[in-house]
Amino acid sequence: MRPRTWVLVLAAVFAVLQLANVTGRATPDTKNYLSYAMSLRGASEREAATVAIDYSCASQGANARRDQSVNPLNFHGKDPAARVAKKCRDAEWRRVNARLQAGQTGGFITPFTSERFMRIFEVRPGYPVFLVPFVTLLGPVWGMWSASVVLTVGGGILVFLILRTLSVSVPLALTGQALYYVLPCGTTSMRPMTEGLMTALTLAAVWGCALVLKGQRTRVGLSLVGGSLVLLFTVKHSQSLFLGLCLAGAGAVVAVGRMRRGRAPGRALVTVAVLGATAALGTLVLASALHYPSQTDSLQDLLTDHYARPDRTRLWPEFLHLEADFWLEWTRQQLWQPMLVAALGAGAWGAVRRPAFGVFLIGAAFTGILTQAAHPDISVWGGRLIVLVWLLPVVGVPLLLEGVVRGKAAGAVPVPTPVPGQGLGEHAHSLR
Repeated sequence: MRPRTWVLVLAAVFAVLQLANVTGRATPDTKNYLSYAMSLRGASEREAATVAIDYSCASQGANARRDQSVNPLNFHGKDPAARVAKKCRDAEWRRVNARLQAGQTGGFITPFTSERFMRIFEVRPGYPVFLVPFVTLLGPVWGMWSASVVLTVGGGILVFLILRTLSVSVPLALTGQALYYVLPCGTTSMRPMTEGLMTALTLAAVWGCALVLKGQRTRVGLSLVGGSLVLLFTVKHSQSLFLGLCLAGAGAVVAVGRMRRGRAPGRALVTVAVLGATAALGTLVLASALHYPSQTDSLQDLLTDHYARPDRTRLWPEFLHLEADFWLEWTRQQLWQPMLVAALGAGAWGAVRRPAFGVFLIGAAFTGILTQAAHPDISVWGGRLIVLVWLLPVVGVPLLLEGVVRGKAAGAVPVPTPVPGQGLGEHAHSLR
């Protein structure tokens, strides 16, 4: 079969496997994005709230059913799904009605909580806009599922394209695609939240960097980098800031390395660095001009349980204390279960085999560290905030395996045994 056929087969297999969990994936934030999407497609405030609450509570009910079915003490009990979903709906509507009656009616999102907290989601229209055609055509359940499948499948295909751009063999490029699906980056992308779109756009920027470094379709590569950074601002502007900084830094490192070896950095490479720096600076300026929630607002959200408690008066000292404690505990957990550490080590080993591209890959993965450092909450589900670090092993491990495979192939080439009386010229002729 052709390579593209294998890519589609792998994507189709992944999509079919996801049918096992059409429901039950919602997180507490999912209803905010779904409500936003419903409002964008013209739904009334009540209709948007109803769809979002029903979807979120049905997910809770589905999870309750699954949990009970494997509970050794109560697996034969009455199905709790309807009861759990009703209790959830009643609680959500009490909160929403109270806030609507209090006059909290501004914005595109149903007032599930305080206006201050809702503002964090109001400034992320990119993902709700992406959801609109899916929920319009397929309804909330299948629409949200389909949107997640498209984003995750697309992310895996982007990994394949990155590796093929780097001249990695088709089997190893398919390995990278499969790694994306089975590692936490794929699992997280399937959650109905911004991470799937954010990761796909980050991979698109990395692909653009690969095209630029290979000198192939440079304009397309630069367009991918610039376009991804712009779109990331609408999805989650902090990622536009972090990725811009990391791409600018990576471009500077590669440019300095080239100049030290007596080579010109190249206009395209400098342009990538400039695009990154412009995105970082532009994010700061535009976020301030549009009165987006600041870093201080984000820290207060973290330290006050989403503004449920009074603001902290010693914000930065407490944050830095938590930051230190977080990374100490995170390191302890990683040493206990060193899967991520091993994967990052293998990915970094593969990345350094392609020094110029490897710097950009490491930079993109490092945005996961920056995101986690900006919000050091170890209770967040499944390492969601740090998920972008998994891009390093997803792309780096196939690069590492490529070196191993090529080394074995080179070692397997038979060395001709000289025939007595055969001269060098004859020997050379015999190899042709």
